[in-house]
Order: sequence, then C-alpha cells, then structure tokens
Amino acid sequence: MSFTQLTELVVLAEGRQLKISDVMLAVEVEEQGCRAEDIQERMAHQFTVMEAAVRRGISEVLPSRGGLIGGDAQRLWSRFQKNGSSLVGAVATSAMAFAMAVSEVNASMGIIVATPTAGAAGILPGVLVALLDTGQYSRAAINQSLLTAAAIGLAIANSSSISGAAGGCQAEVGSATAMTAAAVVELCGGTPQEAVDAVGLALTNSLGLVCDPVAGLVEVPCIYRNGLHAITALAAAECAMAGVHNIIPADEVVGAMYDIGNAMPASLRETGIGGLAGTPTGRRLRREILGGVEQ
Repeated sequence: MSFTQLTELVVLAEGRQLKISDVMLAVEVEEQGCRAEDIQERMAHQFTVMEAAVRRGISEVLPSRGGLIGGDAQRLWSRFQKNGSSLVGAVATSAMAFAMAVSEVNASMGIIVATPTAGAAGILPGVLVALLDTGQYSRAAINQSLLTAAAIGLAIANSSSISGAAGGCQAEVGSATAMTAAAVVELCGGTPQEAVDAVGLALTNSLGLVCDPVAGLVEVPCIYRNGLHAITALAAAECAMAGVHNIIPADEVVGAMYDIGNAMPASLRETGIGGLAGTPTGRRLRREILGGVEQ
C-alpha cells in the first residue's frame, strides 16, 4: 500500500473503507517493518510533547533568543479568560493562542515537534489541544489524527515542498494548515474526500505566502502566521464538512504551490532579505540583533 498524491490517498481509503489515518498507519507498518502499536505509541508521544509546548507557552512568558517575541500568547489567552468570550469563538481563540504559544516555545529554544517544520510547528498542536480541551474528543482519537496530518504532509512533500527556503512560507505554514485541516475533518467524523477538500481550501488560502523572517529568525512574522492560520485550518475543515468543494482539485493546488515557490525570488524564501524583513523597521531590527550585519 502506497501513495504519492492526495487523489491516490482518497482512492486507497475509500476503496478499502478506511480512514486516512488507517492508510497512513498501514504504510508506516509496511515501510518500517514494525507493529502498528509501535507507530501509535510514537504518535501518542509526539502529541504529549506538543501538548507540553502548548501548556508551557501559554502559562509562561518566554522571551525569544532574538528578543522580538515573548508573552503574546499569554496576552491573548489572558484576554480571552478575562472576557469569557471572543469575536471568533472559544475553540478558534484557544487554537490561535495555543499555536502562538508553541511558536514562543520554539523561539526560546524549547522543545517542540516540527509539524512539518519548526517555523510552522504551532498550528497542528494549537488546534488539536484546543479541541482536546473541549472534552468532545478523546486523546486516543487525537493521537490517531496525527497520522492523517502525516499522510497529508507526505503527499505535499512528494509533489511540492514543505521548506520555506524552497517554496516560501506557503510551503511551511500552508502545508501545516492543510495537514491540520485534514486532521480536524477526520477527528470530526468527516470522510477522506472531505479531508482532502479541506486540504485544497487551506492551501488555496495560503498560496503566495512568502517566507520573510525579520533578522532571519523564526520569530516575526512566524508567530502571527501560526496563530492566524490555526483559525484558517478550522475554517477549511468547517467548509469541507459542509460540502464546500475547492474548484481546483487539491493535487493541482499543491502543483500550483510548487510553481509559485519556484517563481519566488530568493529574497522571499527564508533569506531574511525581502518582504517584512526588508522594511525599514525590519532592517533596523536586523542591525540591532546581529550587530550591524546587512544583506
């Protein structure tokens, strides 16, 4: 059993009446030559690490090594706790704050799970921990949904890229958003096709996103993109389960992302030169942090 594209993944799952996570589990067992229980145990450990990063980042102010971020997740969380409500709803606000919390843990050199990269590591755990906290989803089901996210990430990596240096932030945050959207659909009882529809919607909303870290650090704008795209993942899942189909098939969206990434100038692919990094403030911060180094 194997797949390289999202369409193949849906055919495998639906043809055998399996969830995407089941397909991914079978692929891992076959390729690694280990027991399904071993894979599931690894997923459970990964989620434990993710959750620990969320809890730490939301409860502590963690100044980043570059000094650009620290405490924003806690500010957002505190406001929500104080007001008891938010403009976008409890789950979305929690997911946003939790995703930013993981970004702050990463920027302070704490332990995170790169899903699929460190720069986009907040989206999947932010959303899944927010859903866990509702009490509506079991920890076992959430652990299983990580396999769905992994399957989507694998398919995207096979056909495009998950690297900001290769394809811009669309390849990192966009892929993480898509992975999360699919995991949420399965967690909520959606079909494999709905999960892949959510992937297409999430990626469509991320196309063209450049990688422009200020001072070349995984701090700004990474933290904000993690937080805001956590909401995008939930929105994509909601749309897909409501029967909203992306007009362009998900595999073609992935292909478009690849083409767009190749067309991006190097200054917008993780070099810390263009975009927000190239603004007057971005250049000033680079000089202050890196001691006068310019690019």
